[in-house]
Amino acid sequence: MSLIKSISGIRGTIGGRSGEGLGGVDIVKFAAAYAEYMRRENGGASGRIVVGRDARISGKMVDHLVTGALMAMGMDVINIGLATTPTTELAVTGEKALGGIIITASHNPVQWNALKLLDSKGEFLTDEAGRKVIEIAEKEDFTFAEVFDLGGEYHNDTWGERHIDMVAALPLVDTEAIRKAGFTVALDAVNSVGGVVIPRLLRRLGVKEVIELNCEPTGHFSHTPEPIPENLTQIADLMKEGRADVGFVVDPDVDRLAIVMENGEMFVEEYTLVAVADYVLGHTPGSTVSNLSSSRALRDVTRAHGCDYSAAAVGEVNVVAKMKETGAIIGGEGNGGVIYPELHYGRDALVGVALFLTLMAKSGKKVTELKAGYPKYAIAKNKIQLTPDIDVDAILEAVKRKFANEEINDIDGVKIDFKDCWVHLRKSNTEPIIRIYSEAETMDKAEKLAEEIKTVIASC
Repeated sequence: MSLIKSISGIRGTIGGRSGEGLGGVDIVKFAAAYAEYMRRENGGASGRIVVGRDARISGKMVDHLVTGALMAMGMDVINIGLATTPTTELAVTGEKALGGIIITASHNPVQWNALKLLDSKGEFLTDEAGRKVIEIAEKEDFTFAEVFDLGGEYHNDTWGERHIDMVAALPLVDTEAIRKAGFTVALDAVNSVGGVVIPRLLRRLGVKEVIELNCEPTGHFSHTPEPIPENLTQIADLMKEGRADVGFVVDPDVDRLAIVMENGEMFVEEYTLVAVADYVLGHTPGSTVSNLSSSRALRDVTRAHGCDYSAAAVGEVNVVAKMKETGAIIGGEGNGGVIYPELHYGRDALVGVALFLTLMAKSGKKVTELKAGYPKYAIAKNKIQLTPDIDVDAILEAVKRKFANEEINDIDGVKIDFKDCWVHLRKSNTEPIIRIYSEAETMDKAEKLAEEIKTVIASC
């Protein structure tokens, strides 16, 4: 069993003893701690909290516990049911709520679930706020409401459609151009909430035909839900048959977008943000931001438009903070996460789909032709499973010593920048692993760099 507490929430495998897995007591305690924190931030008064969830098997159970705990704390719950992460973020501001809880473990396997915590802006809690919630939970420093002060539950299932409306209304989304292009689009929604909302979005945008794969929101994931090449063989095979102009893949909570080209090859998650940013910058010049583990291609494309690029620590909250600091007009993460402040400060696959289809329609190019026009990098994503006896800090220090003569950034793990490549090591906030991302001109060079780092780690 696994249970991970971080500033972004609590995540774990369902079941087990309290404190070992994500069991009922853990869920209630953490939801109550979040409500207590929000109440303190609201001058001691209760208010509304939005709750949305993906289609995981455990989703309803967790939903009941979270909703009950919030009501027991005196909070009114606006339950929007099956909803994407970005939809829930938009609902928080739309409902003028104190905050929101998204019940999803994102790309983690079916055994996992999580509570992601939002503030009143519909954005993830800051580091400081997240630590306060964890402290309240660990000390059980919360007080439940008395009977006449209990909260209520109110259901609102309109937010998915409202989200679609907002995306379609964006100035840089051209539904008429998409309609005229007559696209056929394949979609793999991994049996979660994307299967509910993305087909409706595609048809609203004017897509001629939608081929739906794994769009029934059963929660029984048809493949490992992380949208990376080894998990996407089904849609890749379909695309090789020449049945669609583009393939889209989303993760269970629909904040990441992967693209499959018309020949069945991966566009590569890193290039989702690169392509969308290229389109946006071509119409509204401005600065961009991505995290330290993202491709150099965004930096190159941004500079080609005569604009400035900045890097942030990994994590959506860090990218958003850097975007606000620099006034970036678009940003995100190399995992297919597009953040477009014109709508909201959150990774949003719906926005990514709409802007990418507009790019295709206006350029008249196939996806392979678009990809050929971007800087050519290959990024290797490796990981090392953590055990209790592994000293992560000691590993990072050893790597820094080994490459002391290179450019090193240690604001988030350790990133080593060489002239023609880079490698980034960091402990994951969502899984018990060390991530090793490396990028070079070819995948062979990127993998060799990762193996060199693994050798250094093995010697620690």
